[in-house]
Parts: sequence; C-alpha cells; structure tokens
Amino acid sequence: MKNNKNWLNIIVVFLILISLNLTGRYFFHRFDFTADKRFTLTDKTKNALAKSQKPITITVFLNGELPAAFKRLQTSVKDLLNDYKAYSNADLKVVFVDPLAGLSVADQDTVINNLYMHGIEATNLSVKTESGLTQKLVYPMAMIESDGKELPVKLFQNLDASGNYEDNINRSIENLEYAFTSGIKKVVNGNNPRIGFTEANGEPSDLELYDAIHTLSNSYEVGRVNLNTIDKAGLDKLKMLVIIKPQQAYTETEKYKINYFVMNGGRVLWSIDQVSAELDSLQGKGSQMVFNKNLNLDDMLFMYGARINYNIIADKNSAEIPVSTGVVGGQPQIQLVPWLYYPILLPDTAASLVKNLDGIKAEFPSTVDTIGAKGVKKTYILTTSSFNKVFNAPKLFSLRMVAEQPDPKSFQNPLQSAGVLLEGEFPSVFAGRPLPAQIASAFTNTNVGKSAKMIVIGDGDIFKNQVVAKDNSPLPLGFDRYTQRTYGNKALLLNIADYFTDDDNLIDLRNKEVKIRLLDKAKIKLEKTKWQIINVVFPLLVLIFFAIFQHYYRKYKYAK
Repeated sequence: MKNNKNWLNIIVVFLILISLNLTGRYFFHRFDFTADKRFTLTDKTKNALAKSQKPITITVFLNGELPAAFKRLQTSVKDLLNDYKAYSNADLKVVFVDPLAGLSVADQDTVINNLYMHGIEATNLSVKTESGLTQKLVYPMAMIESDGKELPVKLFQNLDASGNYEDNINRSIENLEYAFTSGIKKVVNGNNPRIGFTEANGEPSDLELYDAIHTLSNSYEVGRVNLNTIDKAGLDKLKMLVIIKPQQAYTETEKYKINYFVMNGGRVLWSIDQVSAELDSLQGKGSQMVFNKNLNLDDMLFMYGARINYNIIADKNSAEIPVSTGVVGGQPQIQLVPWLYYPILLPDTAASLVKNLDGIKAEFPSTVDTIGAKGVKKTYILTTSSFNKVFNAPKLFSLRMVAEQPDPKSFQNPLQSAGVLLEGEFPSVFAGRPLPAQIASAFTNTNVGKSAKMIVIGDGDIFKNQVVAKDNSPLPLGFDRYTQRTYGNKALLLNIADYFTDDDNLIDLRNKEVKIRLLDKAKIKLEKTKWQIINVVFPLLVLIFFAIFQHYYRKYKYAK
C-alpha cells in the first residue's frame, strides 16, 4: 500500500512537470523576483523587439580579461541581451568577442584603427590594484547590425577615467536598456530624420562642429542650413534645428523661418552666448572687457518661455586651463590651473533627458530663466553647483584672475540654471505682425503651433570640439586636450537628438534604477585575513567534523 502511494506521488509530480512544459510552449512569461526589477524589460522595449522582422546581430566587444567592475557590466549586458532574445520577434544573435586577443602589437594597432573607423572606440583604464595603478585597454562597446546597416553602441557611458568606477559602472548598467533599444530601433527602422546646423550668422565652422555633425551622422541626415536661402519646403523636411553660438544679429526673415519651424512642430536646440567672453582673447591680450551681444533673439525666446541673461557664471566646480608661469632654459613653463568661468555644469537627475550623464564642460556660460508661457512645460536640465557666483556684464577679465582666491562666503549661493527644456504648443512670435519684406506669402496662418520641443542653453561652446592648431585636426566633442578628460558634452547632444527625433520617447528608459549593493572596501582591506580564514578553513573543519561524526555514528550503530 505504501509503495503504491509513493508511485502515485511520483506520477503526480511528472504530470505537473509535463503540464508546465506544455503550458510554457503556448504561454510565455519570465519571472523577476528582484526588488528593483532589473531583469524586467519595459513595454517600449518589448514593442520594439516585437516589431523587428529582419535578423539582428549584436556583437559585444567587452570580453576577455576585464577588471572586476567591467566584469559586472559584462554580466549585466549578457543578462539583458538574453531577455532581448526571448522577446524578439526576429532572429537575434548575440556574439561576445575580444578584438585584441592573441594579436601582436602591430596587428592590435591595425584592429584599433579599423574599429575606430566603424565608431568602436577603446577606453584606456587606470585600474587601482594593491600594487598601484595599471593600464588596461578595453572596448565597452557593441555593434548592432541588421539588413546591411550597423550602429555602434556605448556600454560605458561615463568615460572619465579619474572617476569612481563603481558608480560609473552602476550608472552604465542603468543605461543599458535605453542604449540597446534605441540602437535596435534606429537600425531596424532605417528612417534617418534630418538635423540642420544653422550657418551664415557667424556660427562655428565645420571644423569646430566636426565631431558633433560626424557623430550624429551615424543615425541621422545632418547638414548645414542657411536661414537666408532655405524655403518652406526645406524647413518641412527638417526634424531638428541646431542654433549654436551665432555672432551676428538675426534678421526678421530668419526669425520668421525659425518661428514657422516651431509652429510646425519642429525641435530647436538653442546654444547661445549672450556675452562676448573668449579665452583666446585673454591669452592674446592678457585682458578683455566683456560686453553684451545683440543677437535679436530675446523677444523670440521670451515668447517661447525662456530668457538667457546677460551675465557670466563662476563656479568652484570648474575645468582647468593652461597658463604660462615663465620661461626656464628657453622653454615656456605651462601649468594647469582652475578657471572659475569654465564651470562643470551638473545634469539635473530629476530629468530623464540628462540622467546618468557626466558633468558638462561650459565656457563663460550665462544663467537661463523661465518665463510664464501658457501651454508650455519647463524642465531644468543643467545647473551649477552650490558654490557659484554670477557676474553681470560688462566686466573686465584678465588671466591674472586665476591667482585670485575666491571668497568662500560669496560663492555659497542657490543653484543656478544654465539649461532648460521647453515642451508644448508655443505661441507665434509673428502673430498680428506684418510679414518680413523677403517673405512673399505666409508659411502658415496659425497663431498657436503644433506640439514642439526646444532646449535653451546659455552657452555657445558646449557643442564645439577643440581643434589641434598644429594640423587642424578636430578632437572628440567633450574631450579636453589640456587635462585629458572627457566630459559629457557628446552624450548630452546625442540624448537631445534622440529625445527630439524619437516619437516613442525611449529616453524614459533612463528612469530605470538598479541598486548595486557594493562591498565596503575599507572593511574588506581591514578584515581580509579573517574572511579568508572563514571561507577557506571553516568549510574544511565542517567536513572533518561530519566525517568524524559519521565514523563514530556508524561504529555505534553497527557495533550492536
């Protein structure tokens, strides 16, 4: 009777297992028991994967011998892409490779150059070990390919090697779903929106905007736009208009075309200098009187809900500049010193648009205020630190100011905004006004436009790349050749372009938070020997104890 009952239990278990397997063939579900739902994909990602029809290959270059922190990033990528494969409607293939494994130095240089031509950039890490700092070249990047199109994806978003790797890795893990989903969507759709950088008003040259235009060209159709010659049809083809550091006042005709673009639901990025401060002028003349510019844009921005003030922000959280300290042996001596007027702007973590970004290097930025505009939502995206001070223009600047010690009390002020996002239905600047002389007929008759977006930043240098004077070669956007640091300027531009051109608003995926329970490094170093003994010796003692116990138990049991 007892045997029959045991057989019945076994049969029931097998029937349950078979039922679960059969059910799983028709009803797919994945269970995530983590508190922060780190293994749960958002509905936007699932929808993007469900729409994919053609095979997708994702090659991840983060492989081989890696520092512990990057191993954790690699594991997170593997876990995430396993979920992508489970939900993808098309055949999704994932490959992990170490591009430099087993190669000679000469061959490694060739591979590094070839990968760079395809947008795959290496990161040289300074890894702290018990014996000191060691250099390690890794590729925290991936390549998404489908139907002959490819797109590089950065997995490690915070490229400042002097920062805290644990924090940077954590922020990068939080950003993975956004990075892969937006990349897959761009490759699969193959629809490249048009982005225009304005010219003809003294804007930076193609060389100074090279990396901004080149980087965006991987996903968009990018070119220069002359507002004097472009017509209504040309504006209708644009998705995003970028206005960077104009030097000359805009005519009413140019402003009319910008206003029409906004009324038609366009996206505009304003990166404006309201004052004439330039470090090159200081280095050449030693001093410069900074005056207000007249760009004839204040009325437009005021109507749209923003105002760039005629002032300059100083911040103790700032970048460094090279200053000559004299001549020794016929050679000029250069020293890097903090320059308060090159503040590192901080992304507002409450805004998903700039979440997980590094600090943004600015040059003589101005504060940005919001103005009441009906139907327009305002979100601050860039702020100073709490150790700031604002100076009104005009103001005399001199390189001798680097030696001044700022008064700590005067630099303890509320956060100042240097960038704001505006969204909604903007009013027309030309409502009730006559058409400009060069506009033969009205482009539109509406006084309130379609839903549009714009970002207003009080600095025109944020999206300019540095240029090596020796050979006129452009440097990556956000990279400072003097300090060898990379700031978040390029990532900010890419985020803005994604946010402005993506109607599915995938930028919301940045709101995902992954809590990493990190070990206390100081405690590990202090108690290292104790825990090594516990982990190595204690299990052996337990095994010996059970062996002795079993020996005497068997002896006691069978000795009778």
